[in-house]
Amino acid sequence: MTTIGIIGAGHIGSQVARKAVDLGYDVVISNSRGPATLQDLVAELGPKARAATSAEAAAAGEFAVVTVPLKSYKDVPVEPLAGKVVIDTNNYYWERDGRIPALDNGEATTSGLLQEHLPQSKVAKGFNHIMAKDITTDGSPAGSEDRRALATASDYPEAAELVTRLYDEFGFDTVNVGPLSESWRVERDRPAYVKRQTAAQLKDNLAKAPRTI
Repeated sequence: MTTIGIIGAGHIGSQVARKAVDLGYDVVISNSRGPATLQDLVAELGPKARAATSAEAAAAGEFAVVTVPLKSYKDVPVEPLAGKVVIDTNNYYWERDGRIPALDNGEATTSGLLQEHLPQSKVAKGFNHIMAKDITTDGSPAGSEDRRALATASDYPEAAELVTRLYDEFGFDTVNVGPLSESWRVERDRPAYVKRQTAAQLKDNLAKAPRTI
C-alpha cells in the first residue's frame, strides 16, 4: 500500500492522516517539535502510522502532504521530495505569517511559493478550503446527490490527477482550477473558501473570486 509522508501534524495534517489510515494507507507524520511529541497521535492512528522527522517523512512518502504554517514553508525539506507529488494545504494568514507583499499584491500564490521552494517536486493545491473536522466526516460515495467538491491546481497534470484520486477516495468530487497561477481562486476569503459546495457551485464560486482581497 502507498505510504504518504505528512509534513505538519496540526488540524489538517492529523485529519488527513486519520482518513488515510482508515483507507489503508501507511502514514509517516512529522511536525516541527520532533517525533516524540507525536506519540499520542500515532498511538491513536495505530500500526499503519509512525512519527518521524520532516526529512524522514518526506523521504518515506511516495507522495507528500505539506501542511505547515505558510511562514514556515522554507523549512520544508527539498531533496527528499525531489520528483514527488507534494499536496500543499497552505493558506496565507498575514496575522500569523506576517505580510508577504507578493501575495498582498496578487503577484504570487501560496502554492506557487512552495513550488519555487521545491523546484524538482510537483506541487498541487489540496485540502486548503475545507474545515479540518470535515475531512473525515463530510465525504460521500461517488455519484451521491450534493456530493461535496474540493478544488485542486497544479502545473503538472499527474499531480492534479493524484489529488483527484485522493479526493475521490476521501469522498469528494474535484474541480481542477488549472495551473498554480490560478490557485488564488480558492485561497482565503474568496467565495469558495471553507464553504460546503457541489462541483457546480464550486465552479461558480471560483469564477467570482477577486484576485486581491
